[in-house]
Amino acid sequence: MSDRLGQPGVLELDELVAEGVSPWLDGLDRGHLVSGCLSRLIARTGVRGATSDPAALAAAVETDDAYREQLADLAPDDICTADAVRAVVAYDVRWACDVLRPVYQATRGLDGMVSMDLDPRVVRDAESAVAEAEQALRAVNRPNAMVKLPATAEGIAAIRECVGEGFPVHVTAVFSVSRYREVLDAYVEGLRRARADGRRLRMIPSVVSLPVGLLDAEVDARLEELGTPDALALRGEAAVARARHLYRLYDDWFGGAHWRDLAAAGGHPQRLMWTSTTVSDPSSSPTRYVERLITWGTITSMTPPTLEAAARRLALYGDTLMGRHRAAAEVWRRLEDVGVDGDEVARKLEAESAQRLAAAWRDLYAAVDAGRHTAQRG
Repeated sequence: MSDRLGQPGVLELDELVAEGVSPWLDGLDRGHLVSGCLSRLIARTGVRGATSDPAALAAAVETDDAYREQLADLAPDDICTADAVRAVVAYDVRWACDVLRPVYQATRGLDGMVSMDLDPRVVRDAESAVAEAEQALRAVNRPNAMVKLPATAEGIAAIRECVGEGFPVHVTAVFSVSRYREVLDAYVEGLRRARADGRRLRMIPSVVSLPVGLLDAEVDARLEELGTPDALALRGEAAVARARHLYRLYDDWFGGAHWRDLAAAGGHPQRLMWTSTTVSDPSSSPTRYVERLITWGTITSMTPPTLEAAARRLALYGDTLMGRHRAAAEVWRRLEDVGVDGDEVARKLEAESAQRLAAAWRDLYAAVDAGRHTAQRG
């Protein structure tokens, strides 16, 4: 991360925030906290939330001395690896929640959240997901912590049950409109159950994320394999078109009569978040996704390099999603015409996301174990 990131008079995201987009830091680790960088980003660039990622955390545990003291405390043999990993995650998330607490309070619980993954080896069904989510949130013990749950077929029931229990949920890896509808149904069903149980709905915010970079990468690879002029002309269009589809459904859903009773009871609309916003093509602007996904009430999650690029310079021209669903439908019609099956793409990406998450947790376990063993030898 650049030393200039978050310094006064250098970086600003005010223009993005003014368009109704909340910038969140993607890939939180303890270095952002020890250095005070997260605090500076909040105060001087408008960052309004953060997500913890097991892959980024595993890399940080391996290389950052900031974890050494805690790993030494967790070194005794009577502490199992799972509890040690949970303690490391909770420490970072708790600290970040405290730093973001003023944002959480100023926005009445809309922003200022920190989301964390659950170990997919533990979360195998709705019942175990509820138990693990409860344990993770209890370990953090902050109102502005969220648990991540994947939008898989198995994850839908877990989303519904966790929301019903009053847990703030960050739904990850939505790639299709049909899956998004299932997520919305699960969220509303969960809120209705929570209300029936007397829970305060304003304390149960939720977000749902579309990994735009992953979607474009998969579709573009297929278009390049096809190699026809019609196919190649559609490169880089799939993810923004899908975002427009999802936003149209979001707008219809939370603007409809069926949502009014939950809104009156304090329910928050389940906001859309754009993730995987890093642009790997050096010929493209590093802020391409940030600039192309602008509409009120959404979130853009950015890794530090993308955040820095966005804060240095953005070219924003107003809302890019509202009222663009017909153009989006045309893009996906053309994609289907040239041979790109959207449902197949979504299934493949969903499976690959689950595999990456499982691998990241294996790496995190290994990194924490290695750190504990090093502390024992020391």
